[in-house]
Amino acid sequence: MGNTSTATTRREFVGSVAGTVAAVAATAATVGSTAHASDDKAKLGGIHAIPELAPQWQTLDLAKIVKYPAAFLSVSQNNSLYRPDGAQAAEKQWERGSLAATVKAAKAARAAGNFKTFAWIGYEVFRESYPQSEFDQAQYASWIKGKEDWPAEKKKADNDLVDDLRALVEPGDLEFNEFALQTAFVGTPLPLDLARKQIKTIIITGIHLDWCVEGNARAARDNGFLPIIIGDATAANNPEEEAAAFRRINNFFAPVISADTFVKLLGEPSRT
Repeated sequence: MGNTSTATTRREFVGSVAGTVAAVAATAATVGSTAHASDDKAKLGGIHAIPELAPQWQTLDLAKIVKYPAAFLSVSQNNSLYRPDGAQAAEKQWERGSLAATVKAAKAARAAGNFKTFAWIGYEVFRESYPQSEFDQAQYASWIKGKEDWPAEKKKADNDLVDDLRALVEPGDLEFNEFALQTAFVGTPLPLDLARKQIKTIIITGIHLDWCVEGNARAARDNGFLPIIIGDATAANNPEEEAAAFRRINNFFAPVISADTFVKLLGEPSRT
């Protein structure tokens, strides 16, 4: 009787342990599968790669911050990137979501009433007339390799603001090209305009995420502004590079949110 009871107890114990191990393994497999699926989705870039707000940004009243005197910056959203005949057409940005998200964010900013500056900032690929260091000469030449014989009219059209955004431009908006390598805060009308209008918050969209967008976010912070990146309204050359860029920006320089979140924040009451 005692032996039977002991054997039964042992069998129950072994069965229980086996069940627990199986459950843990199943959970681990599920978590691993979910993480793998999440990683795969992030490789698509855009909205899929936007991370959760870093802990420091979660303490902020972003609904209040987006209602401060604000500026909207669209960076490098020109024909060069969004038309099949553009100098940078190989990226096929027109097939990705940055343009539609920018239109959504820009329209919401315009309707909000607190956006005092709209800046449509070109990033000219053909820079023959720019002052150039030796680094600049080497880099700029690499951008237009094989396109050196483009006529002047075609070069100008390449840098024109894409039609979807051109339709949103209003009298009094700023339109200029970046002259530095990755920022609109050097050699342009932007800093003086922001100072005169006592701008605090800067919303940034555009291309490329890991170059001009990140550069402008860093410059905005260093100049005392509160930059916010509209993640799905930006893009890197390669979608798989966007998740890392978002994490870097979000962790250190500026909150990264979606266009939908931006619109929602504009409509929410401040917490304080």
